[in-house]
Amino acid sequence: MSNIVEASVPAAQFALAETFTRRPDVEVRMVRLVAHGLDEAMPFLWADCDDVDRLRRVVGADESVHGVDVLTDADGECLLRIDWGPAVGLFAQILAEADASILDASGHDGRWQFQIFFPEHDRVSQTYEFCADHGIDIAVERIDRLSETSAYGHLGLTERQYETLVSAYELGYYDVPRGINQAELAANFDISHQALSERLRRAHGTVVTNALYHRVHRRDHAVSPRMRHGADT
Repeated sequence: MSNIVEASVPAAQFALAETFTRRPDVEVRMVRLVAHGLDEAMPFLWADCDDVDRLRRVVGADESVHGVDVLTDADGECLLRIDWGPAVGLFAQILAEADASILDASGHDGRWQFQIFFPEHDRVSQTYEFCADHGIDIAVERIDRLSETSAYGHLGLTERQYETLVSAYELGYYDVPRGINQAELAANFDISHQALSERLRRAHGTVVTNALYHRVHRRDHAVSPRMRHGADT
């Protein structure tokens, strides 16, 4: 059974530890791409950026970074293209061994938060053990099982909203660049562009609300994936 896992890793064992120490106010967020190899794990990041030159110098001097380019900056944010060192590649390789995919990642205040898709539940434990073997203290904070009966209900979505989000994701609506636009997606469901836009807006609002709720109410201490998963609570 497929799972979506929320987990965190210390920056010192992954990436940008020195950056977060020198710039504790900076938060970085992964840009999800259509496809990229293990040698290009998370090549693009959005970062808080009140001083472009200073951020470039700080990130460029970070031990986990081989090179950095600032592609654009606007409204206090920068889009960075980063050539990572081996620690990021190691974590990506561990996930690849489990056929897992990073859905979302962000780093702030010395720690990285991940949302990771696993096609099979036992691969979560496999990844946990591989990380431990390689000195990566991954903290598994939540495991949600995806099933036909529970996935959209747990997220607070209607069945139609859930199916629309899944189709949008699989067809590349959230990719950069987009693999499908709203008009094309609407045609797949045989509904109007406006109806699809409203369905997505409501679904996005529900998912964001629930995600913020779980973040605010997250337990203080993470547990091993053997101890707890979302379907048991």
